[in-house]
Amino acid sequence: MREFSKTDSTAPEGFFEAEAAGLRWLAEPKAIPVVEVRDVDADGLILEYLPSGRPSTDDARQFGRGLAALHDAGAPAFGFSPSAKSWFGPLHRPSEVPTTPREEFGEFWSADRLGPMLERAEANMTDAQVGVVSDAIDVIATGAFDGIAGCDREKPSRVHGDLWSGNVLWATSDGSAVGTLIDPSAHGGHRLEDLAMLSLFSAPHLGVIYEGYCEAHPLPEGWKKDIPAHVLFGLLAHVYLFGGSYTQPAESAALQTIERARELGAL
Repeated sequence: MREFSKTDSTAPEGFFEAEAAGLRWLAEPKAIPVVEVRDVDADGLILEYLPSGRPSTDDARQFGRGLAALHDAGAPAFGFSPSAKSWFGPLHRPSEVPTTPREEFGEFWSADRLGPMLERAEANMTDAQVGVVSDAIDVIATGAFDGIAGCDREKPSRVHGDLWSGNVLWATSDGSAVGTLIDPSAHGGHRLEDLAMLSLFSAPHLGVIYEGYCEAHPLPEGWKKDIPAHVLFGLLAHVYLFGGSYTQPAESAALQTIERARELGAL
């Protein structure tokens, strides 16, 4: 069988072992296809090779259902990691992220994701933009988005953690294109993290993916208004990595987060 080799001599120590652990953890519930790890060591990963194609709306709907089932498999805590260390971002420039278990999503998201990423990104931002994002992080820390659309607090979900459209490989099989997870930053998180990241670069048939998800796990009315609070981390990561064109979207997401918290009566 064909295999795909993923190597980089500059990768941090433990990077490939962490990715392998994340893939295996996501595969455990058998909820959604995950690329198979064939071998791993300090120098790289050997994965199954999967030819890819273009998904149909039926393929997208099935992916949404599978993603909901993955999230429903749960995690021990927010911030839980299946490996001692964890990273987010591209292989050539990954950002290490904390693996501290937290009871509350707001504490995890603000202290272990948004705060550290803002510190990395702020050199590419104006003081005013940093201030707006800091205010949004403070709002998230209060627990305003621990639930969905102001509903009861969410339990930790088993999330991919870096689910932009490029980390869904549509593997061709028997005339279908099966959405398969690759390149995770797997952890215990909020289910809207993955749904928000899919919107960052607009996954194919995104609306149908959402429909399939809600068929398997109905979400409260107005849930999409919570997306800015969950996509902010991915936007800050892009500000850090690429600067310029991502600063305004990050500021906009922060402002929308604050406004949404007001709508929910959290401010």
